[in-house]
This record gives sequence, structure tokens and C-alpha cells, in this order.
Amino acid sequence: MKVLIVGSGGREHALAWKMAQSARLTGLYVAPGNGGIAESVPIPAEDSDRLLAFARKAGVDLTVVGPEAPLAAGIVDRFQAAGRRIFGPVQAAARLESAKAFAKDFMARHNIPTARYATFNDYPAALRHLLDVDYPVVVKASGLAAGKGVIVPDGRDEAQEALRQIMVMRAFGPAGDEVVIEERLTGTEVSVLAFSDGVTVVPMPPAQDHKRLLDGDRGPNTGGMGAFAPSPICPPALVEQIVHTILRPTVEGMRAEGTPYRGILYAGLMLTADGPKVLEFNCRFGDPETQAILPLLESDLLEVLDACVDGRLAQTAVRWRAGACACIVLASGGYPGRYDKGHPITGLEAAARLAGVTLFHAGTRYRDTTAQIVTDGGRVLGVTAVGESLDQALARAYTAAGQIHFEGMQYRR
Repeated sequence: MKVLIVGSGGREHALAWKMAQSARLTGLYVAPGNGGIAESVPIPAEDSDRLLAFARKAGVDLTVVGPEAPLAAGIVDRFQAAGRRIFGPVQAAARLESAKAFAKDFMARHNIPTARYATFNDYPAALRHLLDVDYPVVVKASGLAAGKGVIVPDGRDEAQEALRQIMVMRAFGPAGDEVVIEERLTGTEVSVLAFSDGVTVVPMPPAQDHKRLLDGDRGPNTGGMGAFAPSPICPPALVEQIVHTILRPTVEGMRAEGTPYRGILYAGLMLTADGPKVLEFNCRFGDPETQAILPLLESDLLEVLDACVDGRLAQTAVRWRAGACACIVLASGGYPGRYDKGHPITGLEAAARLAGVTLFHAGTRYRDTTAQIVTDGGRVLGVTAVGESLDQALARAYTAAGQIHFEGMQYRR
């Protein structure tokens, strides 16, 4: 089978790396890819017309969508209308991620545990609600905001300012046309991703990612500074509870509402004193969670995704190796704010030679004139390692990270 992966980050590199291990693979393309992906094709992830034309011309048998923006824009619908096989939810189902207000209303309709909430598209009404509630809140832009549309304020004054930034100052553009004000839950966060073919749900090892830039969970939120799996705070019995109370009811609810959910269902959860509750849904592989999960997959990823598209996931074995995996994100200086590009990266070969280590490129570019890999984004590399234990995986990843250098490099220790 020939496979096209849509996207350019570390997630897509991890997908390509795992896909390349399939005996069924005869051709692999990644659009637009990055400096670490030899099979890169220079087509933007949001250009569904050109991607469709390429899939036809290259004889692609399966397209796999990495990022959320193409899914929200309806790339799956576009490919399906043209008779092309593609992995991911249709646009209506992807609203679980692209419209937080829709997702909260959906959870309320189907009794899926989540925080108390209210939605608004009118600033004065939202402000009145904010002043009325007697519990701490989280303020969310309902639309897609590249993972940065959630503000967790400390106190009512910060909450009012968050609301003003989103709705009045338009900090997240049209993503903030509608806001969700919800109760701030307490507990520990964990992410449980699952494969779905619209009927069957198969969970992956639970992961924990780290959004804050700095050690000790300080500093601004980012797209993710690292992740590990499986999470020791979410044992198999709890994963099964999450499947029973959250993942399966979500897939069944989507099917009942006429939008069968085929693809990756990602539940961002808070483990509260009252049990797991949904913070948010994503409709695709996470980044950097994917880099920490796929190295643990023993089964053929191409076969699993193919089965999801065909509706035969229940007949497909999904096996995971023992041990743990950790991914450390190396980021540009200044990230998540402004940062420079074009800094040469050294030490990649030495790091990749270490036992259990795999490097997943994200914000990198190959500079032809100097035959160098240089920085080209905020999150530059995912230094990933497997081990018999989480401690071993982390030690290997940090040892590898210490081999790599570029100007301004920062990462959590």
C-alpha cells in the first residue's frame, strides 16, 4: 500500500517512522513534512485540493491526517467524495475538537462526565455569568486556537481579563467568537487516546504530557514540552473505566447522531475525586503524545488504521510492548513567543546512536547550501527513548538530549 501522511510536525514524523515498519507499505509520502523526513512533499497540510490531486497521481491507497486544522476544514469529506480512502473523522465529527461549545453540549446530551459549563457569544452576558458563579473557572475559546485557546486564571480578576482578551481584544481571532466558561477541576491530568472505526474502540497506553514551558510546571502554556507513556496514575482498570464511561459512549453518541466517528479519539482527562472527567476532546493523534505512544506499539500501524477505515477494528489485533517511553521536546529560544529560525543543529547522529533512542523532527529544515539540518519552528525536536521502566526511558532521553545543541535551545529537565 502507498500511504500519504498529512502534516509537518513530530507527530507526523513518528507516524511515518512507525508506518515504515509495515510489510504492507510500498510507498510513503509526507506533506509537507520537515527536515528529518526524507519522503517530504512540498504541499501545505491545509491545501486539500492539491493533496487530493497528489494522492490520485501517486496512486495513494490511504491518506492519514495528522493535524486538526485540515480535519476541521473537511479534508476527510473532500477525499471521501472523490472516492479516496482516508483515515480521520469527517468534518461534522471533528467538531468535538473544533467547536468546544458543541463538545460540551454533546457530552451533556450523552451523560459523559465533564465540568459544569456555560457558553456565550455575547461579552456582557459572559461577564455577568463570570461574576455570578461561585467556583473557580477556566475560560476557553470555542474554536481552534493551535492548542493555546485555554486560559486557566487565578482568581476572578484574571478570569475577567482572560474573557476580555478572548472576546474583546480577539487574542485568538475568530476562535473566540464563542467562549466556554467552565468549572476548574482539580486532580491530575492524563490523556487516553483510542482507535475507532465508528463502532469499536481500542485504547492506547495512557499518556501524560507537560504543557508548561518551565520546570515545576511554571511559565506559559505551550503546544507540549514532553510526554511519557504509560502513565502510572492510570492503571489498566482505570483505562477500562474510561473506555466504559467516556470513550465508548462518545463513539456510540456520534453514531446515534448520524456522524459515525472513525479515526483517533483523544480524551484529555482530569482524574478527580469523583472519577475521570473530560477536559477536552481532540480528533487526532496528539503531539507530543504520539511520539511517546507509537514506540510502544508492537502491531502494524498501517494494518490498524486500514482496519479502522474498513470498519473491521474488532477483528484486528492491537498489541503493546512492556516498558515505557518518554519524549523530551527541544524548543527554540523564545518559544512559545517569538523565536529565530535557521540555527544549525549538531549532535543528531551521536544522540541517535544511543540505545533505545529515536529522534523525531518537528520544526526542522534541511539547508541545501550547507547540507545541514537547521531550526525552522518553535518545537524543534522530540528526543524519544524506550526503556524497561519510565526511569530508564527518561534517563536515556535526557542523555540523548544532552548530545544535541543549537543556539537558544531550551527544554524541561
